[in-house]
Amino acid sequence: MNHPTRKFLPRTARALIAATVSAAAFVTAGVAQAEPQGFLETIKHHSTLINTVPENGDQNPYAVVVAPVTAGTVKQGDVLVGNFNNSTNLQGTGSTIVNYHPDTKQMTVFATVPRDLKECPGGIGLSTAMTMLKSGYVIVGSTPSNDGTTGTKGAGCLVVIDPNGKVALTITSPNINDPWGNMAVVDNGTSATLFVSNAGFGVGGAQGNPPVFKQATILRLDLDVPAGKAPVVKKETVIGSGFGAQADKGVFLVGPTGLALSGDQKLLYVSDAIGNRITEIDEPMTRDTSAGVGRQLTADGLLHRPLAMVTAPNGHLLVTNALNGQIVEIDPASGKQLYARWIDTDKAQSPPGNGDLFGLALTPEGDGFYYVQDDVNALVLAK
Repeated sequence: MNHPTRKFLPRTARALIAATVSAAAFVTAGVAQAEPQGFLETIKHHSTLINTVPENGDQNPYAVVVAPVTAGTVKQGDVLVGNFNNSTNLQGTGSTIVNYHPDTKQMTVFATVPRDLKECPGGIGLSTAMTMLKSGYVIVGSTPSNDGTTGTKGAGCLVVIDPNGKVALTITSPNINDPWGNMAVVDNGTSATLFVSNAGFGVGGAQGNPPVFKQATILRLDLDVPAGKAPVVKKETVIGSGFGAQADKGVFLVGPTGLALSGDQKLLYVSDAIGNRITEIDEPMTRDTSAGVGRQLTADGLLHRPLAMVTAPNGHLLVTNALNGQIVEIDPASGKQLYARWIDTDKAQSPPGNGDLFGLALTPEGDGFYYVQDDVNALVLAK
């Protein structure tokens, strides 16, 4: 999120502010009663790990991915974080992916993608859409802008980066327009399936009261992953469509953001920010037609513009809110919102944490999760 009215503090000060975040009270849904044990109940501490600003000054961390393997300069368990803004805080212009090493507690730069990458329509502005495959290749979305506004945005692309941080190729298609939200991924080693939301269709400038365009899509990409080589798109299928998307001065775009698969891979959950709801799409791995927006699983209640989403070890959904600093736990079997928990209490925003929470990823052990607070450029561990 761009915070145009705020003056950014020195890195050390930002880190100290972020370090003050601590566990806060749960907000429960409905009448107080005995709830089933939830994942968020096991989270006791929040630790600020690093300030995510690299030497070139990129800021506004969005994507968070935990490395599944050791490859190139990345160790298994490392945490990759992508930056959406450049050093002057213009949205859609960030070009770096930093790497937090839990074993040394140090940060290095994994990749700096050329800002004017010619093969990517509009250039580079690294979005929340990012994954690392078992082959060691990283795939990251670009939702680019020339001046930090949607008025000059390009269609963007998916950038494929080798394990040493070098651009291997770009993926463009008429079906790709501003890949935006965190990906859901099934990785079989020699093949992989990616799900990515595209929020750019129809969206223009953010002057006045921008209209909502119900043209955002969920795209499935089936990949071949040759040994030692970059993945290749074998097939692409639009499996969801008609989601709302809207230009926004503060956050660039509002559109479908979080994607998560059920354990049996028979449902894909989508956080529909404009609709303030979670929907589900049947048979996402095999369907060859669009399900539209799918079925509504849950809406409103504790949700306040749902963003990033992951499936917890207990099968529940964890969803960050855009309009406050809470994360919400949902039981997808019933659609019940169990409770919300404050994970960003920064009172510089109103409500606290408003617009700060984007990337979200489980720890390898499944005992906690990593998230970013983009207002203070911090990577945080909750466990």
